[in-house]
Amino acid sequence: MQHATKQNRSLKQVRRREIIRAGTTVEQMVRAIADMIVTGQMLPGEKLDEISLAARFEVSRTPVREALRELGAMGLVEREPNRSALVTNVTETYLHSMFEAMAELEAICARLAAERMTVEERRMLEIEHHASARLVHLGAEEDYAAHNTQFHTRLYRGAHNEHIYELVTQSRARLAPFRRAQFRLPGRLAKSYDEHDVIVTAIMRADGAGAAQAAYSHVEIVSDVSAVFAKASES
Repeated sequence: MQHATKQNRSLKQVRRREIIRAGTTVEQMVRAIADMIVTGQMLPGEKLDEISLAARFEVSRTPVREALRELGAMGLVEREPNRSALVTNVTETYLHSMFEAMAELEAICARLAAERMTVEERRMLEIEHHASARLVHLGAEEDYAAHNTQFHTRLYRGAHNEHIYELVTQSRARLAPFRRAQFRLPGRLAKSYDEHDVIVTAIMRADGAGAAQAAYSHVEIVSDVSAVFAKASES
């Protein structure tokens, strides 16, 4: 019995080291903590203790520090020198301002994608969009969220402008927890699919203006949906 316990403990330690070497631990922590902040499980002003977080995720304090640094860059955590990290108060007004900028950038990307995407890029966009209907049918929130990220990345790449790509991906990184949280709301997967369908249809027709308007409207809707979580964290 003791031998089996030791083996299990050793296996857990090996897996933990493998996760750290693979570089996924920090990403997992960032996502988990961000989700807790966005959904109000962690409230503004709450301390984020490195020791407690390290114990919770079964890692050393080093990846915890990196995760908190990334959360700080996303605007979800603030930290003063020689003090514990604190959950930031992301107000509805500030969140709206970020989504407003995001909507403009996505509209630019969609317009340029409609004008510049290659035949193969358009074909892959359409194929993957239609394939995501199965995820909607299954109610697979996590898988659809991953598809959603890939879908928008295809639009950004399809614009064929590296500077715009950098700007839009930086903005998306800050809004990622809120954009991901939208899929927890009832019926949101199907609505997101329908909104994507309008964008894809315009791009397949090389309709730049139509694609831009569809993309802008899509982000506006996401902004309104995400405001639900901002209000919850403020209350």
